[in-house]
Amino acid sequence: MNKQQFIKELMDKMTVREKVGQLNQCGNSIYNDDYKVGWDLLREGRIGSFLGIADAERANELQKAAVEETRLGIPLLLGFDVIHGFRTTFPVPWTESFSWEPELARRTAEVSAMEAAANGVNWIYAPMIDIARDPRWGRGVEGAGEDTYLTSQFAAARVKGIQGDDLSDGKHLAACAKHFVGYGACMGGRDYNTVDM
Repeated sequence: MNKQQFIKELMDKMTVREKVGQLNQCGNSIYNDDYKVGWDLLREGRIGSFLGIADAERANELQKAAVEETRLGIPLLLGFDVIHGFRTTFPVPWTESFSWEPELARRTAEVSAMEAAANGVNWIYAPMIDIARDPRWGRGVEGAGEDTYLTSQFAAARVKGIQGDDLSDGKHLAACAKHFVGYGACMGGRDYNTVDM
């Protein structure tokens, strides 16, 4: 069976509630002592992703529940914000871009991906590819600055470092380009503020 057939058959088996569940992302509050509801939702197939799980033991526990205790056994997406390193800390992307060496960014992103993968993460929220032209915007340090060409070169390098050539090799993860189109143009440089384009 090819991938397209597999996906179609899986989608046909899913209830609307399970499809919506795959779009539902929860934080790591499932580990609070009194958070039994989260585990119930997970077992019902109503959670498809978690943000902030960066510990192999917890990641394995969640994946085991998703694969063995849900009706369809769909593995979870475990996302984590990895901006300038996971365990090893590298210069922030903005500073790294001063080198004008995208290959450096590829290598640091690859190390970050390997460390995150070893801890159960399979989806990194990076690179940040919005343009930062207002120095007041605090998230500007997550990207390569105000130049579109430089940003595109560093973004491509970081995606290559994170994803590699084979996402199934256990060392690379899915990259998620973030804060794209307009977020960096927020009024007054205030995060989550209005953008007028």
